[in-house]
Amino acid sequence: MGAHRVVDLNLPTGFFDSSSAGAAAPDWLVAGIVESWELDPARTTVVLAAVSENATFIVSSGGVPVAATRVARPGYMTSADELESELAWVSSLATSEYVRVPRGIRTQDGSYVAVILDDHGRGWWCVSFSYVDGGVLPDVTDPLPYYREIGRTTAHLHDHTGSWTPPPGFRRHSWAPSDMVGPTCRWGMWQDVAFTSAERGLVKSAELAALATLGSVVRSPSDWGLIHADLRPSNIMIDEAGLTVIDFDDSGYCWYMYDFAAALSLVEHLDAAPTMAHEWIEGYAEVRPLTRSDVRVACALSMIRRLQMLGWTTTHRGDAVPADLWAARVDGTLVVAEKFLRSPTWLID
Repeated sequence: MGAHRVVDLNLPTGFFDSSSAGAAAPDWLVAGIVESWELDPARTTVVLAAVSENATFIVSSGGVPVAATRVARPGYMTSADELESELAWVSSLATSEYVRVPRGIRTQDGSYVAVILDDHGRGWWCVSFSYVDGGVLPDVTDPLPYYREIGRTTAHLHDHTGSWTPPPGFRRHSWAPSDMVGPTCRWGMWQDVAFTSAERGLVKSAELAALATLGSVVRSPSDWGLIHADLRPSNIMIDEAGLTVIDFDDSGYCWYMYDFAAALSLVEHLDAAPTMAHEWIEGYAEVRPLTRSDVRVACALSMIRRLQMLGWTTTHRGDAVPADLWAARVDGTLVVAEKFLRSPTWLID
């Protein structure tokens, strides 16, 4: 895919650590967005919307939102081709009938990725999407009644990736178990959390049991492919027209059932989790058949996802998730580990 200026992956995180939602973007970022996407500088404002794996800004022209610009966290991606590839997939989805997604907006040079220089001459990778009306699903309504539709939407995404031919140079990372938990994981290690010796032993036993299940699963084209990898309610917008899937920044190659695990991120310990899981499974199966083995893999991945997200909390800001879920990140993990060890398919039993 296209060539891009080299970005320093050792950049200080800046607004990733200090800014809060509603803060105005720094002048250098506003200027770079205006130039890269050919906007009117006199009418353009840029405000931080959220910080999670990346920082997302809402771009407005004359007070009307027109785009969401995402600034990549330094080091999360190793090349601009990975970002171009993400936008290539989203653009293909935008022209299909599978699911509603925001449209990627090309820069003035025809690529999707802009390298915007800060005040010190350091480059930041940025991409822009068309603005999506509505609000994030959990902020607008109770997500529980939508889990069947989320499952059905996910199955349509998987159908698309199974039949889609990526463009030359397409490059996205994998989500193999080694990328999720352990010393080489991408987000942070759950082992860095302060557990008692007994608690740590419980969690470790659950991890080993889940990994043993995954270790016996063959990666065939029917169950392994390109997935969203973070399709939880907080990455779904809702308006009068329905649901729109956003934030494909974690998309990569994994078992399709990992999207089931992602849909239950940090809520696996809640009493409502089995209902969410059943609804998701029912919706998914309306589009793509599921076997008992698929469900077993899905529950094992849910255990691993819980540990992956626990590790994520050791390296990310607490305001990136609802306060109640953040507060339950440790005790909730112990609950999930106990349930998984008692029954490996506890979410759907």
